[in-house]
Amino acid sequence: MTALTVNGMAVETTFDGPLLHLLRGELDLFAAKLGCGEGNCGACTVIVNGQAVQSCQTPLWDLEGAEVRTVEGLRADDPVIAAFMEENAAQCGFCIPGILMTVTALRDQGKGGDLLQTLDERHICRCGAHMRILRAARTVL
Repeated sequence: MTALTVNGMAVETTFDGPLLHLLRGELDLFAAKLGCGEGNCGACTVIVNGQAVQSCQTPLWDLEGAEVRTVEGLRADDPVIAAFMEENAAQCGFCIPGILMTVTALRDQGKGGDLLQTLDERHICRCGAHMRILRAARTVL
């Protein structure tokens, strides 16, 4: 049994597998996507204890007492979401939930750092929205 909090809701589960499968299969939270399944594309990124992590590579046995946030847990008026909407920084929407969670984690940590390098290393977006994504992220970091 693993007990954790997901978007403020207490969850106890005997599910044994990666966090992504709990989110999508058991909790009906579908924003995080299964992309590469190897933690390279960032489509499955969520926030665990304040850090952006690839949920497809995060085993549930390592999350006892953890606090998990997904895009569904962000407020509708969250400044990160507002910035992405203002810049029209999403096209197909497959990678955007993961990028939103990475930017949210960086904002919450007060880190801007090398945003381009961070997003380039952690996310693959094939839509060509990179410049709009960077403009949106820079407005909140």
